[in-house]
Amino acid sequence: MLRQLAGWMLAGALAMSAAQAAPLTMLHAEGTRWLGADGQPVTLKGVNLGNWLMQEFWMMGQGSAGIDDQCKLEATLDRRFGYEERQRLYTLYRDNWISTRDWDMLPRFGLNLVRLPFIYSVVEDEKNPRHLRADAWRYLDDAVAQAEQRGVYVILDLHGAVGSQGWEHHSGCANKNLYWKTQEYQERTIWLWQQIAMRYKDRAAVAGYSILNEPWGTTPDNLAATMLPLYRAIREVDPNHVIILPGHSAGFDAYGKPADKGMVNVAIEMHPYPGHFGWGKPGAKVHGDWLLCRPGGKGSKDGMCAWQDKLAHADAAFFIGEFQPWALMGAELGGQVTRATYDAYAAAGWPATAWTYKLVTNKGGQGKGTWGLVTNAPDSKVPSLDFNKASLAEIEALFRRFGSMHYEPQRAVMKWMQSPTPPAPFGPSN
Repeated sequence: MLRQLAGWMLAGALAMSAAQAAPLTMLHAEGTRWLGADGQPVTLKGVNLGNWLMQEFWMMGQGSAGIDDQCKLEATLDRRFGYEERQRLYTLYRDNWISTRDWDMLPRFGLNLVRLPFIYSVVEDEKNPRHLRADAWRYLDDAVAQAEQRGVYVILDLHGAVGSQGWEHHSGCANKNLYWKTQEYQERTIWLWQQIAMRYKDRAAVAGYSILNEPWGTTPDNLAATMLPLYRAIREVDPNHVIILPGHSAGFDAYGKPADKGMVNVAIEMHPYPGHFGWGKPGAKVHGDWLLCRPGGKGSKDGMCAWQDKLAHADAAFFIGEFQPWALMGAELGGQVTRATYDAYAAAGWPATAWTYKLVTNKGGQGKGTWGLVTNAPDSKVPSLDFNKASLAEIEALFRRFGSMHYEPQRAVMKWMQSPTPPAPFGPSN
């Protein structure tokens, strides 16, 4: 096992060295294709850096006593310790959730793309709207620089807009969904994206802008209508980057043909989750049906083939912003399905970022496969705190623990993603 691990580490080091030797070039979308500056198609395989600049409590072993989204934790910390102390604690948290060791891990999984989910208040001063925070670019700048050094592209993803763009906890504030009926929030989001676009318009390591995550709190038609002025505002300051239009849970037909509305250099984003959220159960069959468009499976209705047809009609590029191909299937099968999924998306010309890079639990260990490429090892258990009662010292210790805990990576995923020979996980019946 030690010899095998040493081999994986060497392969990762070689991959990182090769990536560092190749400078990144500005990407663009033309029709259904993502292209490099030389006009050639690019292959982008990646992962989300979830729970870093936008918290989801199920990913960090927390959520007790009703504090289960970022807005609730922020309000609790403000009430107990004051706003400035909350800011200090969040800096401590963010400095520990993702650090240099995490950036070094990405090439070991054969990845060259990260999607970076963030909440609006990472950049905008929540107490002084339409003004930048004093440290507005600290984390986005660092992420782009760290990725660039390793030959990794970054997609900036507004995961939580001001007012929240859905009812779900992962919009920042559960059960709010105020974005769609509040013109001020929509205008502040336009302002925010213009600041971001001005900052990164010439940065080749930024692959594109994912302008609004899972905007399911409105209708598909209203979504498409609301994204058009946001697209135009970004284009006023940045003619270079791919603007990624969010799909709806009901699909992306409402966009029609984006070029007919004057939208160029765009991609459409969707989040297919075979095996989860009512789409079958984790296993080779549900993934095989989806990827191979098998008759009788969901793939025959909503699978890759059908989506390729829709994209050809729209003449638009595609981005798989989230998917989960390894969890709960056991290490070896999970690793094989993961590689097969990335390869299928790459063959279709679809950049893809799995959810998620890091997830930690109270007991630690990968078991049959957590949702994280890395998790905490069993000797680095995570306590569940009641943030209503936990002392300042206990909260600080938890946040520091996220940066010092021993990791247990998905080693089979790492092995198969680096393997020169692809696996064959899908037989005739699975």
